[in-house]
Order: sequence, then structure tokens, then C-alpha cells
Amino acid sequence: MQPNLGPGEDFQLLLERQVRDMQGKAAALSEALSAAGATVRSRDGAVTVTLAPNGALTNLELGHRACELGPARLTAAIMGTVREAQRQTARSVADSFATINGDSESTDMVRSFLPPDPPPDGDFAAPESPVEPPPPPAAPPRPPAPPSGGPAPRRRPSADDRFDDESNPW
Repeated sequence: MQPNLGPGEDFQLLLERQVRDMQGKAAALSEALSAAGATVRSRDGAVTVTLAPNGALTNLELGHRACELGPARLTAAIMGTVREAQRQTARSVADSFATINGDSESTDMVRSFLPPDPPPDGDFAAPESPVEPPPPPAAPPRPPAPPSGGPAPRRRPSADDRFDDESNPW
């Protein structure tokens, strides 16, 4: 493939210009990615999380209201707030990549890894519905009753029966 040289340009100058362009894009992308973290607060203010551009949790703050939520709702609020921060961080990274790299196959690939959007009600910090425990196992079926008129079922002797019949210890 022949490079597209301008009038009076040589191949070395073309390569140097392309290297400078790539270095500029790399520096811009590095700067954009370093600012791509997110801090998100739950709607009720009970939870605030901060994520680094790579999605790592760097800070978790619990507000005064957090103690009032109880364990299940607090867990749901933390997880929902972290998920929203992850969505914002991932979108910021993808948008930075698209700004520097333009719309391309690599940009589409980066966007394919974005986390899903929140549920339609948008309440990412709402408690999840509790999972009901499975029902206890059914009792084993009872054996059929002996036919009437037959011998009476034997009962296990009690401790008092021992004194009634000395020859039979059972």
C-alpha cells in the first residue's frame, strides 16, 4: 500500500506526524480515563460510593439514615448505588474512548461491555424483594392401615410393662 504523501513530503515525515498524532491521542485518552471515576449518592442520602475509573470501590460513606434502614434495605441501597456508579464510570470511559478514537469497531466493542441500565422505575437503591424460603419437604406417606379383623398391631412395650411380666423384658 502506498502512503498518501503530500507534495514535497517524504515517508519519514509522514511517519513522524502519525506518531505525534497517536501520542497525542494516547495522552488525551489517559487524561480522560483518569477523570472517569464516579461518585453516586442514593436517593435518600443513606449511601454514597466513589469508584475509580477501573470500577474499583475507593470510598463508601453511610449517612445518618443508613442505620434506620435495617440490614436488608441497607445492603440493597449499597449494592444499587455501587451498580449506578459502575454504570456511570463505564459510560464515561466508553465516551472518552469514542471521543478520542471516533466511531469504530473498537469503540463498538468497548460499548458492548457497558453494564445494563437500571430498572424502569429508576429506583436503584430500592430494597429487593425478599426471597421466600422453599417450603419444607412433605412428610413421608403413612403406611396403609392393616385390614380390619386381622391381628392388632404390636405396640412397643413401655418401662412399666417390664414389671407386669418378668419373663418378657420387653
